[in-house]
Amino acid sequence: MPFGRMMTALCALVVAVPALAQNAGPVTATSPDGTIGVAVDIVQDGHAVYSVTRKGKPIIAQSRLGFLFTDAPKIDRHMTITGQETRDSDDTWQQPWGEWRTIRNHFRELTVHLKEADQPARSYDLKFRIYDDGLGFRYEVPDQPNLRSANIAEELTEFAFASDGTAWWKPAFLWNREEYLYEKTPLSAVGTADTPITIKLADGTHVALHEAALTDYSGMAVARSTGTTLRAALTPGAGRPKVVKTGAWTTPWRTMIIADDAPGIYMSHLMLNLNEPNKLGDVSWFKPGKFVGVWWNMIKGEWSWARGPKHGATNEHVKQYIDFAAANGIPQVLVEGWNVGWDGDWFGNGNAMDFAKPTEDFDADMLTAYAKKKGVRLIGHHETGGSASHYEAQFDKAFKFAADHNYMVVKTGYVTDAGQIERVDPDGTKLREWHEGQWMSNHFIRVAEAAAKYKIAFDSHEPIKGTGLQRTYPNWVAREGSRGMEYNSWAGKNPPNHEANLVFTRMLEGPMDFTPGVLSLTGSDNSAILSTEAKQLALYVVLYSPVVMAADTPENYAKHMDAFKFIRDVPTDWEETRVLNGEVGDYVTIARRVRGGQDWYLGAVGNEQAHTLTVPLSFLTPGKRYEAEIYRDGDDADYRTEKRHSIAIEKRVLTGADTLTLRLAPGGGAAIRFKAAK
Repeated sequence: MPFGRMMTALCALVVAVPALAQNAGPVTATSPDGTIGVAVDIVQDGHAVYSVTRKGKPIIAQSRLGFLFTDAPKIDRHMTITGQETRDSDDTWQQPWGEWRTIRNHFRELTVHLKEADQPARSYDLKFRIYDDGLGFRYEVPDQPNLRSANIAEELTEFAFASDGTAWWKPAFLWNREEYLYEKTPLSAVGTADTPITIKLADGTHVALHEAALTDYSGMAVARSTGTTLRAALTPGAGRPKVVKTGAWTTPWRTMIIADDAPGIYMSHLMLNLNEPNKLGDVSWFKPGKFVGVWWNMIKGEWSWARGPKHGATNEHVKQYIDFAAANGIPQVLVEGWNVGWDGDWFGNGNAMDFAKPTEDFDADMLTAYAKKKGVRLIGHHETGGSASHYEAQFDKAFKFAADHNYMVVKTGYVTDAGQIERVDPDGTKLREWHEGQWMSNHFIRVAEAAAKYKIAFDSHEPIKGTGLQRTYPNWVAREGSRGMEYNSWAGKNPPNHEANLVFTRMLEGPMDFTPGVLSLTGSDNSAILSTEAKQLALYVVLYSPVVMAADTPENYAKHMDAFKFIRDVPTDWEETRVLNGEVGDYVTIARRVRGGQDWYLGAVGNEQAHTLTVPLSFLTPGKRYEAEIYRDGDDADYRTEKRHSIAIEKRVLTGADTLTLRLAPGGGAAIRFKAAK
């Protein structure tokens, strides 16, 4: 049978199971290859519970389900199972951009119908999609007379891990949103954690707990209750309920990627597969690529966003960056502080921002024409200061201004403390929302739809967490959502293990605008960044984004042009990706093949320790010779000394039969371009 017809046949395979007698259980199902098992049962007092196994070993012990409401009895006890269905699906789809072009979506779906035995008998379905490398489940609540509106105070969803382990996590519900360093503790010592949270269980199995398809709902954190049990903790809203729903509704998918090791959790496509297909249609107008920007000097305090003698976004400065971008084949230039509204205290108060009114020293028409003549486009910045409703009121004029000035990408920002987003209702009522609450989850969808009308992509900073929605809204090309390069300018810099933590935690959400490439290795007041020069290059491969910044200044790059060549060469769109080795927080090596080509790029980063990594090159095409351009730590490189600039650049001819030994200095890394030899 041809492959396409076989996929269609598999997708259509549905196993209909007769309705079960009430309280019959457990209901079970496995992933297509039998690796992952799920069971749903009713236990004492009628509590509905689920459990998960992998290769026959328990991963999640029996865990409670249900909801608390602000105005109605909870859904928890006296539940019955009234029926089930299963179906298999296996197909493939293509991303318009990404780390992989082609994604396989192969799962077994189990739907379990649950209903209260008592009156009023409310019901919900529990739907699982079980993959060979994990699962997602969600509540699906039908429209029903006894639950026409739902004011949700909290989910009762639990994740009762069957054994202890090591957890990498960052705290939730603190003032600085998601921008905290990762803790490494026993699972049994986790506090209230943002997701993804990554756990290495006692037997070495890795589990990444997160959520997918977060729309019209509140973001989920997890809080430890007892022992190794985590429970859902929804982000607050401006009112008493954390989530308000009417009619029929669903929750986001609660997800677990489960693998033998850390590379295995990164290689999963589960997050993307649990999102709906592209709703925007043709987005070929978006082209992945790099950018430089009027930014780093502001972060260091040498220039300002506000107007005045230190203003960064002047015609003179922007033309300098356009010239540098054009000379080095970099297609875009980010400009921050170009618009009216930055003067005074804009932190948490962006109501003066006008996203269609440039300052008097930023000639948007002239600069657009100047950039276009040199084959460069500008990236505009829309900093809301947390005034999200004020931004929404300007959507049309803001995105029209962007389109009229040849922007392809806009960077958005929501700089205000957690819980301080300003929402203004149609009647003028002002409320304060959280960045990851239900209202903001809907706000970001409104941004995606409004920007798409004008063929604009966006890169959101201070965002809601990533949950795979770039599949559904592929103009949402990147987001921040963790501590990026800017923290290396200030006191309390990112430690050397930060990026090796990010790969197996934050990067599971999707693309991150980390803004790498500060080859000067200096922040404010000439303070030292805790990295080697080679590591800065490796970050272009290790931390994925389709729009990625060369964050240093033209003056600084002029001093490091030999290393800067890798930044010029490295693409931002990939055919396929391989994670070759890695341990959370210690080291990782990733190889990626350029989309539509044969060249491969490799990046490896470590932590504060030196590492020697053995890397087979079997990902290279067999029988093909490659010229490897290697950028590695010098033999004396060390992030703790001035030798952090020690870098060795060399060329070798290699094949897929070879094995490389990579020596990473403390705080170090390596970057390699494998160019198919003629």
